[in-house]
Amino acid sequence: MILKDKNVLVVGMAKSGIPTVKALSKLDAKITINDIKSRDKLKDILNEIEGLCDNIILGFHPEKIEIYDLIILSPGVPTDLPFLKKAEEENKMIIGELELAYRLSKGKYLAITGTNGKTTTTALTGEICRNGGLETFVVGNIGLPAISKAFKTTDDTVLVTEVSSFQLETIDTFKPKISAILNITPDHLNRHKTMKNYIDAKAKIFMNQDKNDILILNYDNDITRKLADRARSRVLFFSRNEILEEGVYLEDNNIVVKINNHKEIICNANDIYISGKHNLENALAAVAFATNLGIKREVIKYTLMNFKGVEHRTEYIGSINGIKFYNDSKGTNPDASIKAVEGLEAPLILIAGGMDKGSCFDEFVRSFNNKVKELILLGETALKIKQTAEKYGFKNVSIVENMEEAVNKAYKKAEENDTILLSPACASWDMYESYEVRGRHFKECVEKLRRS
Repeated sequence: MILKDKNVLVVGMAKSGIPTVKALSKLDAKITINDIKSRDKLKDILNEIEGLCDNIILGFHPEKIEIYDLIILSPGVPTDLPFLKKAEEENKMIIGELELAYRLSKGKYLAITGTNGKTTTTALTGEICRNGGLETFVVGNIGLPAISKAFKTTDDTVLVTEVSSFQLETIDTFKPKISAILNITPDHLNRHKTMKNYIDAKAKIFMNQDKNDILILNYDNDITRKLADRARSRVLFFSRNEILEEGVYLEDNNIVVKINNHKEIICNANDIYISGKHNLENALAAVAFATNLGIKREVIKYTLMNFKGVEHRTEYIGSINGIKFYNDSKGTNPDASIKAVEGLEAPLILIAGGMDKGSCFDEFVRSFNNKVKELILLGETALKIKQTAEKYGFKNVSIVENMEEAVNKAYKKAEENDTILLSPACASWDMYESYEVRGRHFKECVEKLRRS
């Protein structure tokens, strides 16, 4: 991709902003950065890219779009902003950091999306690849922008990439060798407006794939199963509930791979270190990736038996006086938090709430199923969730101002052998920069409680 002396506008200086600017600088582009935040709020970022930018526009979006040859969006920037609509009308190229990374990378992309399970599946697949001796980078929405590794790739590199619907909105030529959609349930409707738009965004992950590529789909999820009809690539299903003619599935509680009439048992489901039905599905998807990469059964089994999960995803952080604490800050939608509740033993004291993404919380409350004895809420959805809980006769609800108050109140209500679970069912952006920051603060509050 030749960008020497081209005028490039980088919009949004979140996680991907700094490495994007550094990559463009290596390509001798003329860089303008833009963010609606003030200079004071971006001080640390601006210090890191000092001297690399030709122009800085802060506090508002640019009006003179015609001067730019290329616009690169951060995933957090909505694509329907007026200045971007104007850019589209003027036929300006608008892409995201992932698309830029793809164009600059060598190697093979493995792409993973879905409403839930992306991070765990990406991390697990990456670990299997490393243990299998492959030159592996684990990148994308998992926390390390793909662009930061683009210039370090070789023809032998495997880039295991977690991909969000926001990132998929701004791809163009992105073509993973193997892609996967783990599941689709309602999420981000404040951004995508309708479920159709959300599904279409997820489906873009296989938009450019052909018969030489592979698409892995969850057979048990109605939406993902139907997406097979749109694919030009070879489709491989995984299933926790059905024995498949071909694919990765569970039979007699064993993980089985059946491809081209060859059937192989990988391991027993009980051998997997990470627990829960949702993590079993994540494991099935990771096995599908690994098998198609030619990784040996022994390596796959060893990794499944030893992989301990990821931070902020039903993460056990310790106990105080017989009361266990779990951090599931990655539970950023109702379905993710339902899985967290289902995966732990009763009785639970649940801390939830956060930014409103337009989600409905009826299924979330119904999943309590006598396992949740207290619900402690914070953030802008607190009242909405409280009203939903009361609609279903759940009365043990408290609303608090902040995380420290939530942890202290939960502990006061808890008894020995209870579990306190942070699983917000909401995004973090009303109170925190990210779900990681929220999860770390929860752990700090627990540690402060322990010391007291």
